[in-house]
Amino acid sequence: MKKLLIASLTACLAIPAVQAQTSPVPMADIQIKTAMLAAPSDKQAGARVYGYGADGEFKVLREGTNDLVCLADDPSIKGINVSCYHASLEPFMARGREMKMEKIPTKDIFDKREAEAKAGKLKMPESPATLFSYTGKDEDYDATKGEMKDGYLRYVVYIPYATAESTGLPLKPEGPAMPWIMHPGTHGAHIMINPPKE
Repeated sequence: MKKLLIASLTACLAIPAVQAQTSPVPMADIQIKTAMLAAPSDKQAGARVYGYGADGEFKVLREGTNDLVCLADDPSIKGINVSCYHASLEPFMARGREMKMEKIPTKDIFDKREAEAKAGKLKMPESPATLFSYTGKDEDYDATKGEMKDGYLRYVVYIPYATAESTGLPLKPEGPAMPWIMHPGTHGAHIMINPPKE
């Protein structure tokens, strides 16, 4: 359970790591195609995509026309990890990225965003907002085509300040794909849905 919680928190933060680039940065079109592995098919064409320039700088690779924001894989981190989320989560995600750039520890990022959200300085979604996380192994990824085999897609629905009592959800999964609530009662409260791996 501890490993699951840590992995869930890392994915839900959707914050690119701040490290020296150790692998070549893929072309923008490959980064975009890979990021789309996390996006619902009907939102792929209009999603805004963040990724990396040739110098490793985190930047917008493609402007969007709909309500989905996607993050390309960080080439400095082992494995493939891309995500997409509803645009209403952008202030929350952007603030996390900003603090990560300042090398603030993950726990402190959570605490700082909690305080800022309660003070009204950080705007959180007023309605449930979804994040899609897609992960896979390097050996299963074709970097020339931006294609993955045996990847894993899971879902997160942010509902700030929701609790087990307000949603009827358990605090941990007790069966395959059972939704559960993480960080209940906080700005970062969210429903986790982890489909069984094949």
